[in-house]
Parts: sequence; structure tokens; C-alpha cells
Amino acid sequence: MTALVDTFGRIHNNLRISVTDRCNLRCTYCMPEEVTFLDKSALLSFEEMTHFARAAASLGVNKIRLTGGEPLLRRDLPTLVRMIAAIPGIDDIGLTTNGLLLANQARALYDAGLRRLNVSLDTLDAGRFFELSRRDGLPQVLAGLKAAKAAGFAPIKLNAVAIRGFIEHDAVPLAQFCREEGFELRFIEYMPIGADSWEREKVVFAHELLEWLEAGIAPLGPASDYDPRSPAMDFEYADGRGRVGIIASVSRPFCRSCNRIRLTAEGKLRNCLFAHDEVDVKPLLRAQPTDDDALRAALTANVRAKWEGHEINSAKFVKPLRTMHAIGG
Repeated sequence: MTALVDTFGRIHNNLRISVTDRCNLRCTYCMPEEVTFLDKSALLSFEEMTHFARAAASLGVNKIRLTGGEPLLRRDLPTLVRMIAAIPGIDDIGLTTNGLLLANQARALYDAGLRRLNVSLDTLDAGRFFELSRRDGLPQVLAGLKAAKAAGFAPIKLNAVAIRGFIEHDAVPLAQFCREEGFELRFIEYMPIGADSWEREKVVFAHELLEWLEAGIAPLGPASDYDPRSPAMDFEYADGRGRVGIIASVSRPFCRSCNRIRLTAEGKLRNCLFAHDEVDVKPLLRAQPTDDDALRAALTANVRAKWEGHEINSAKFVKPLRTMHAIGG
């Protein structure tokens, strides 16, 4: 098996597949209020996504995460989970969702083979939920979490984007909620990837979050299984009741150990969330017969072309033209 290795020696085994660019929220840090979505005919089929995943698996990819947009808007998503789970070499399938539709789909997803679940939830306050997402929906997210827990997902991770002006009010309540329910909370630094102009002063740094949690809940220490190569800095409460992760993409970029590649819903291959260039693999997937060697060559070349890092903290940084919902979270 030939590994996907870039010129900096990073091995890529983690593929994120966006199944749709559509979303039932309009989060300010992710997408504009008014947006034109792709025509459904432009989206890759489940068979095409699975074919791509199989080619990636032959090059050493063993982790796949399904994203969007909101992936649960894609009809019959458990079918795709089942198809990917059957690929030799794929041993880890995850899903990132806003949770609005999770209550009715959690059991089917679990039965299809999904085991890793991340639910985006920035606040437990209905007013701030609406302000951030431009939609109502907090009760549905909470119902989805309850259903996922009942279906057997464990651990369930909650992703909260840390934006100054909001997270000061929500960090401790979210952490208390996660401790009580057995969820794992992950804070994600506010990144320049949404539709609005990015304001660096709104980034809340890891040390601030830790100070708030320690003052409001309990002391925290590095997790016993903390992996310094991981995107998240993981911490455990001293009283043993849970853990917290912080993904510090701005203040502590993990580019040096990045192992991720991305496939957009319409078949564009991206080697970085902040990449400026994409490779269109849809023609390769729709060719009859499909040329798997060409597909693997495109994957290998795209990874080889990966830059050293996104350079958010330098004057060289250029914000991507796509927003998060179109790239895939």
C-alpha cells in the first residue's frame, strides 16, 4: 500500500467527505444568510463517494468523516454509512452535524455502523442560539443529543465555536451540561472561513477558556492520553468527571501534523481547509469505465502539492473564496 505523503513528510489517513452544501441553519461564522446551493444533479452520488473512499483506502486512508453543509439533510444517509463501512481498511467513520434532524436518524445511523458523532452546539441559550445561527432550533438539537445517547453513541462530542462576545456567557454552562450528560466538549477557535469579515480580536484563546472553566467548575490538567500531534489539546477535570478539548487553529496551528484531505459535495479535492486550489475528480468518478489509477494519481498529486501551513498568522494569508458550508466542516 502506498501512503499519501506530502513533501513535508506528513502522512494523510483522514478523509472528510461533504455530502451536501445545504444547511438548515445560517451560522454567522460559517455561511451567508442568502446563499445559492448547488443543484442536486451536481452532487456526487453515494456510489461515487464510496468509489472515491475505496480509492483513498487503497492509499492508506482509514478514517472518514461525513460533513456538510448539514449532512442529515442528505436523504438516506445511513445507506452511505453502510457502504463506506464495508470498504476494507476503513475502520473509523464519523459524522459532524448540527443535530436538528438527529432525533429521527440517530438509531439508523448507529445501526448502519456509525460510531463517532460530533454535534455543533455553541450555546444553551435560545436567544444566543438564534443570534448565532439566524434560526431557531435549540430544542431539536437537545432532543437529537438525547436520541444519540440512547442509540449507543459514546463518547458524543459537542463542538462549540469560541467567539468573543458569546462564549464568555456559554463556556461554563456548556461544560456543566457535558459533565452531567457524559458528553465531551470541544471548543474551536473562531477562524477566517465564514461569510462575514473576520475580526481577530474575537478569537478567544485556550488559556482564557481554561481559566473560566477552572474558576466555574473544577481544575483541569492535560489528559492522560493527550497526543501532541492531535488537532485538539485535551484536558481532564481533576475530579475525574469528564474532559475538554480545545482546537486552537489560529493560536496553535496543527499544520505540522495535519493528516486531512477533503472532498467537497460536488467532487472537488482539497488538501487544506484554507486551500486556494482544488482538483475536480468528478469527471474521473463519472467516466465509464472509471480509471482507478487516474483517481489514485490525482489523490497522490494533490497531497504532494500541499503547502506547509495556512499562514493565518502571517501577512501572506489569503482567505479562501469558499465559505465553510461549501467546503465541508
